Amino acid sequence: MQLKVLAVPNARKSEWLGWEDDPRAGRVVRIRVGAPPLEGKANAELRAFLAKHLGVSKSRVRLLKGDTSRIKTFEIDGCDELPD
Repeated sequence: MQLKVLAVPNARKSEWLGWEDDPRAGRVVRIRVGAPPLEGKANAELRAFLAKHLGVSKSRVRLLKGDTSRIKTFEIDGCDELPD
């Protein structure tokens, strides 16, 4: 499955904020990321957070699009349902 994420870096802790409609990307999930957007640190933290939150291993979460953007598209293998 593919998941669009609106990442908010430099937060105190990583947390799932919920779904929203973005005029640029459509339906996205907003996630605060407890890492700075430098040298891929926020992307790595976001990948680890998604894996833990969705109950899959990190190797099953791949960043497809949006390496330097706040709006990212992840592919997640082995996850059939997403939390609210």
